[in-house]
Amino acid sequence: MKLAFYTLTGQTRRFMKKLDLPSYEISDEDPFHEMNEPFILIVPSYELELVESILEFLDYGSNAENLVGVAGGGNKNFNHLYLHTAKKISEHYDVPIIFDFEFNGTNKDVEEFKKVVKEYES
Repeated sequence: MKLAFYTLTGQTRRFMKKLDLPSYEISDEDPFHEMNEPFILIVPSYELELVESILEFLDYGSNAENLVGVAGGGNKNFNHLYLHTAKKISEHYDVPIIFDFEFNGTNKDVEEFKKVVKEYES
């Protein structure tokens, strides 16, 4: 299963490095990359105006149709804003939130997320 992610502060990138799985990092400079096959999106928790590149990426080519699920990272201290971006993407693109993690994830989060990815590969 392909993975695509976006990061503002580097927390999501640190989580992705722990996974040691192939992934594509969405960039603000050029968000127009087509995945061309089913993928999982991993995003931090921010207002959508701050992560416009994610929406440009999803609306490019067949990316919206190939999105199978979204995972979100954030800080639970932000209460209802925890997973804000993932919740909005889930709602707008009609895909499930398949995983969540705080900050850059724990070792347990890494192992659990890898299991989720394997389930989607089947």
